[in-house]
Amino acid sequence: MSRRSRVLSISLSTSLALALLSACSTQGGDDRGPDTRQPGVATGTVIGGTPKRGGTLTVLSNQDFAHLDPARNWVMPTMDFGTRLIYRTLTTFRAAPGKRGSEIVPDLATDLGRSSDGGRTWTFTLKPGLVYEDGTPIRARDIKYNVERSFAPDLAGGPDYAQRYLAGTEGYAGPLDGEHLDSIRTPDDRTIVFSLRRPVAEFSSTVTLPTFSPVPESREKGVQYDLRPFSSGPYRIESYARGKKLVLGRNPHWDAATDPVRKAYPDRIVVIQGLKGGQIDDRIIESAGADASAVEWSDLQPSSVAKVLPKPGIRQRLSAERTGCTDMLALNTSRAPFDDPKLRQAMQYAVDKQAQVTANGGPALNDIATAYLPPSLTGGRAADPVHTGPATGDVKKAEKLLAEAGKGDGFDTTITVSTGDKTRAEALQQSLARVGIRLRIETVDPSVYYDTIGDTAAAPDMAISGWCPDYPSAATFLPFVFDGRTIKAKGNQGNVSQFRDKAVERRMDEIAAMPDATAAAQAWNALDREIQAKSPAVPLLWERKPLLVGDNIAGAFGHPSWTGQFDFAVIGLKDPSRSQG
Repeated sequence: MSRRSRVLSISLSTSLALALLSACSTQGGDDRGPDTRQPGVATGTVIGGTPKRGGTLTVLSNQDFAHLDPARNWVMPTMDFGTRLIYRTLTTFRAAPGKRGSEIVPDLATDLGRSSDGGRTWTFTLKPGLVYEDGTPIRARDIKYNVERSFAPDLAGGPDYAQRYLAGTEGYAGPLDGEHLDSIRTPDDRTIVFSLRRPVAEFSSTVTLPTFSPVPESREKGVQYDLRPFSSGPYRIESYARGKKLVLGRNPHWDAATDPVRKAYPDRIVVIQGLKGGQIDDRIIESAGADASAVEWSDLQPSSVAKVLPKPGIRQRLSAERTGCTDMLALNTSRAPFDDPKLRQAMQYAVDKQAQVTANGGPALNDIATAYLPPSLTGGRAADPVHTGPATGDVKKAEKLLAEAGKGDGFDTTITVSTGDKTRAEALQQSLARVGIRLRIETVDPSVYYDTIGDTAAAPDMAISGWCPDYPSAATFLPFVFDGRTIKAKGNQGNVSQFRDKAVERRMDEIAAMPDATAAAQAWNALDREIQAKSPAVPLLWERKPLLVGDNIAGAFGHPSWTGQFDFAVIGLKDPSRSQG
């Protein structure tokens, strides 16, 4: 589901990695395919039973949100937080673990939409009685306005499905200067009609994205809207000190009768930011005071795993769902040295992926990625790889390809990573040094990581980037990561490699026009192999998301559509009287 937020990672010793491997057991998974799990780790189940209403849920985080503005919110798990707590969308995902969580259900709309004109026109009707946090009505024109906002250059960074799918958008730059789109009609306050440039059979899934939530024009604040989105969901922002603390209180006008998905158990939700990852782990392991009613935002630190797995009472509070994402090393193909395909192919063999597993928490929390498409989009099994060899890399093959590219003596290059991925970058540095590639590492704060590497003019030679499908279709993966037409000067999102290939783009258009979903899925798999051969990125890992909760938390599970993050629609407390804050 879009980009995955870069998380803190530190290296484990070889002995811990081996200990984790021996602790794993292969069990029957859900519909996503074979699953390797730690015994006793909550996977596909709900931690703590059913919550009770009331109390304060605390979220402990190492970072601020990238964006809360629904026009700009396209980083997981911030989309989960925004669309489950602050604003609603036309449709959404069911709040359930496992396969049921991938089901699309109505949210603001009365149904999943009605298509006509061969799938080029989609009509949605809003439920009656929907209101904002101040009691004013939610109108169809507000959803139209937010979709239009997503075109504004100043509000870059959000999902660009509207730009891809809507008809007549060439040259459109948003509504801030009073211009509006003819391809979105609102004949009355409860009806919104989208006219698409081509048939989109899965548009009911597209409108789960925060782009398709309401923003009234009267509340427009440009880039400042990020600080105080106007609530259509069960909570409203009471205070927000960026990088320090966000406090949500109940939206008194939210009507549960219109919203069967969100349960809104806590009275308040407090997000404490800027903490160290290991500090967060230790606090939740201890579960003292308010921390008993806390969950962690970013992944459990690899160094903390040994404090959790051997202790059943703590281990049962750990969720480790598959993210459904692919973690990649993006190679900047727009300039030397990685404008040379032969050099990019050499990188496929130079990288030690096993070292990436170790640096990111060990084999209990990571599988080695052998292709771009994750198993969740290929029937539960890994797609067939183009570049094969040992997980530790193939030095001789890499040296041969480097020599053919005229770089037999190696070369100098750069990588930018979030501060938490420095250890992973150092592992890359060591593996590339084996073939004479000299890597310089630059780090940036996680909250600005994607904005930094999304500045194409200043982008580094390499970056660690991840992509997650927005819903279970490769149409939400390969085009966003490898279609050259999506590249933006600022706010460049999925195509971090800046990969441009006309033959690939033509094939993407052909597959997108296929009416048969099964045939399209097979075609996407074949295209995955074609792109692999051109090597714009090195697939690294298929990760799990290890998250720990305090012992007063209930209703917690990793949601399959939110990349394994807790579903904030249904999480709460066992005993609200024990919470503080």
